[in-house]
Amino acid sequence: MSGGGQQASATHRAIEAVWRIESAKVIAGVARIVRDVALAEEFAQDALVAALEHWSKTGVPDNPGAWLMTTAKNRALDRLRQDALHARKHEELGRELDAMQMHVVPDFVDALDAAREDDIGDDLLRLVFTACHPVLSLDARVALTLRLIGGLTTDEIARAFLVPEPTIAQRIVRAKKTLSAARVPFEVPKADARAARLASVLEVIYLIFNEGYSATAGDDWMRPALCEDALRLGRILAELAPGESEVHGLAALMEIQASRMRARVDAKGRPVLLPDQDRSRWDPLLIRRGLAALRRSEALGGARGVYALQAALAACHARAPSAEDTDWEMIVALYDALLQVAPTPVVALNRAVAVSMAFGPQAGLEIVDAIRTEPTLANYHWLPSVRADLLAKLGRRDEARAEFERAASMTRNAKEREFLLGRAREMDA
Repeated sequence: MSGGGQQASATHRAIEAVWRIESAKVIAGVARIVRDVALAEEFAQDALVAALEHWSKTGVPDNPGAWLMTTAKNRALDRLRQDALHARKHEELGRELDAMQMHVVPDFVDALDAAREDDIGDDLLRLVFTACHPVLSLDARVALTLRLIGGLTTDEIARAFLVPEPTIAQRIVRAKKTLSAARVPFEVPKADARAARLASVLEVIYLIFNEGYSATAGDDWMRPALCEDALRLGRILAELAPGESEVHGLAALMEIQASRMRARVDAKGRPVLLPDQDRSRWDPLLIRRGLAALRRSEALGGARGVYALQAALAACHARAPSAEDTDWEMIVALYDALLQVAPTPVVALNRAVAVSMAFGPQAGLEIVDAIRTEPTLANYHWLPSVRADLLAKLGRRDEARAEFERAASMTRNAKEREFLLGRAREMDA
């Protein structure tokens, strides 16, 4: 490849990385101006196209996020000016547009937020609640918000849901059309309407965090920016809904999981599984925050929900000084409770791992083999990966190698594939 071609390729990769990080903020910032999520995404995409054209010639600017935001907002303001002219409302809308123009600046200072009636001046949170409007089906709300907030591709969302990619694509297209047709306002809903959307908002934030914690595809094992966005939204929700046990449960789960992030990769960015992690690298501040959030969740009483139970599971690991000192029987009991409220094959698979640690690999393998034919796990690479690990512990190395190779062929994450193939090679040693 020529020098110019290499530079262009590097610029395109940089733009893709910037877009992953900044797209949600750009869409949310523009949506506050135009009050239309689909239109905001259109202007954000226009800014991306402009970046591809200009940055290939001039290089990536020092503050690429500000460049994208400014470009997208200018596109939005131009459209509003045109609409104002067509509507013959020059004087009234001119004053409004001039006020908006003052806020199209690289540092995203938006003084008008102070005058908003919403509880929270956070465009990303407004975007989440807008995408989770009851006018949409639950599946559409989650898919759309992952697309807009997480910047995920339809393929990545499909793998998160374990459903075909065309199904997700159709949901997203229909959801944007429905929001536009219904003229859904861009806002955090008032208290009486907020509860109806809270469950789907929690699910969205949870899936965003998971995509950051274990990236579906790409060259990196983790995408920390997504985890940070999810953590921030989770903390805001905890302030917004202090009486909701599951809100604190989700916050606790994410804080504790995030505490391990530095220990989840080695110096070369390769995955390090939980039993092999250097626990001295776990972040004690995040663990304390997580345990405090879990206490708040439990103090509210009532039956523990999906997120509170998962947080309790994470807390068992966080409290254990080593993998050997983990209370695996307690973890199995917590998974039994989780299966009661979330009877899914993925939960059953995770329980099988806990059973293997508490009662031996054969006990775990029997559970895994019982769910091998579940249709929703057909393309789930963790199924053959878990099975391979259990087979290896039982000394069935040829079978384990085949399962590790099968798992490697199913993942779209480069670091994960490298790790699994390494495990397969170990079976020949």
